[in-house]
Amino acid sequence: MIELPILNSEEKYTLNPRKIVALGLNYKEHVEESVSVLASGFKPEIPGEPVIFPKAVSSLIAAEQNIIIPSFVDDYNFEEPRTDYEAELAFIISKNCRNAAEADAMDYILGFTCLNDVSQRNLQTGDKSGWYRGKSLDTYCPVGPVLVKTADIGDPQNLNIQCRLNGKVVQSGNTGQMIFPIKKIIAILSSWYTLEKGDIISTGTPSGVGPINDGDIVEVEIENIGVLRNPVVKE
Repeated sequence: MIELPILNSEEKYTLNPRKIVALGLNYKEHVEESVSVLASGFKPEIPGEPVIFPKAVSSLIAAEQNIIIPSFVDDYNFEEPRTDYEAELAFIISKNCRNAAEADAMDYILGFTCLNDVSQRNLQTGDKSGWYRGKSLDTYCPVGPVLVKTADIGDPQNLNIQCRLNGKVVQSGNTGQMIFPIKKIIAILSSWYTLEKGDIISTGTPSGVGPINDGDIVEVEIENIGVLRNPVVKE
């Protein structure tokens, strides 16, 4: 069970999502680098609709908990085994949502937090069924450090987002660079299926993704939220 402190409150929010839905290729420069990060099946073209994938609820961990690179990956003898960081803005659904209009979309958001969409690239690109396994290994979805209510976030479509690896800035962008902004994400996803109270939606990552290894410290920082920090260890 993960409890996120609520910013400007003594209360905590218990994460209990029915599903975690993440967007891929939602920043133009990340689309352009998709070939270099081994995202097979995609050309460097702007997607016409959101590219989505699930992450297992069991992959959730909190700030300061270890991202664990599992030992079973060694059994595959990948020529270049690679697990990557991906800094993302995520939001939590406040109430069930179906066929929401863009104009009403913010009414369905409880608040915002940082998310690291940790990705085992070899599995992600090799599985014929899609990205689910490579994105869903245990500990591969750190979130935190706090939940910021919608009323306190400011403009969620104008937040600086950064990732640091061992103190070095490796990703730097702004949520205004999203191809599909937050309101459109809610409208489109809720036209496909019901978004349920507590669900986590992650909005994609800027360019600059890269590998993490045993002993690394990865930090995701988003303006008005704070720093999500996690050590990396090899099982």
